[in-house]
Amino acid sequence: MNQTNNWIERPAADLNGAARQAAAERQAQLTKPPGALGRLEDVVLQLAAMQGKTKPSLKRVRICVFAADHGVAAEGVSAFPQSVTAQMVANMAAGGAAISVLAEQLGAGLELVNLGTVAPLPRRPTGLETVIDTAIGPGTANLAREPAMSAAQLDLALAAGRHAVSRAIATGVDLFIGGEMGIGNTTSASALACALLGQPASALVGPGTGLDAAGVSRKQAVLEQALALHRPYLADTRSALCRLGGFEITALAGAYAACAQRRVPVLVDGFISSVAALAATRLCAGAGAWMFLAHASAEPGHRALLQALDQQPLLDLGLRLGEGSGAAVALPLLRLACALHAEMATFAEAGVADG
Repeated sequence: MNQTNNWIERPAADLNGAARQAAAERQAQLTKPPGALGRLEDVVLQLAAMQGKTKPSLKRVRICVFAADHGVAAEGVSAFPQSVTAQMVANMAAGGAAISVLAEQLGAGLELVNLGTVAPLPRRPTGLETVIDTAIGPGTANLAREPAMSAAQLDLALAAGRHAVSRAIATGVDLFIGGEMGIGNTTSASALACALLGQPASALVGPGTGLDAAGVSRKQAVLEQALALHRPYLADTRSALCRLGGFEITALAGAYAACAQRRVPVLVDGFISSVAALAATRLCAGAGAWMFLAHASAEPGHRALLQALDQQPLLDLGLRLGEGSGAAVALPLLRLACALHAEMATFAEAGVADG
């Protein structure tokens, strides 16, 4: 493997222990009983260590949604046709998708990266000029019958995530949120989760975009077929991504690793994003220390991923949309935690007796 393709194996940056300690000392002086704000206090201390600041802030947030299609959709594993992927990218660009509304309300920058849709993007709809088109191919191959992508395509997808982080850093960023869009990607993510966790398909498969019971059974059978086909190659994370991953899932893994290497905190979305996060931690030592898990997805396999990542989600609202939407919903909680830490008076400032 050459040095260019080896970047993702560089370890994550170290957290700033001195900044965390200074933030903890400030916490101890705020006008409240110790620990009264619960996990909001823990979140701020973690952010302080990530940002190297006694008073961390999250004013500048970048949301990047990676989109791509999946060859496994040919197996009937989704309730929607593949044409929806390109249509939803256009909808996001025009401001009509959930993540578009959330980004606008949060004042967060939104970037859309097309890594390869089967259907062409609509010609010049409103806002589509903001989409970064870095197509690797017209979606992945059918993972139920052959490897999803080549090693060269894997490197391109990982690099797409890295480049997205570089663009975010160039414009100034306090936090990175990754999102995904791709019909069939819960099948790819579920297969990859099975490989990374050593679990059978029956333990992790879920309804995705809304499959009925028969659809879930069909999806489980497709996963079992894929896992049997690729089993000799799944012990290695890069190989598992090649065999079972999606371009957008792989780009998310690359983005999370790049964030950890370049000291950018990450707010991880739901099931699919968590699979990418787990892959990132397997490829980039220490990457998990730079992540917050936004919410507990309604997808049944998410609990196992949370355990593997050793993370407790911030919210549990029954969400399963994707797009980075759950992470966006959790962002105000982190911002409020920062505001409380920075703006509350100390006992001395307020003239309140310290118990």
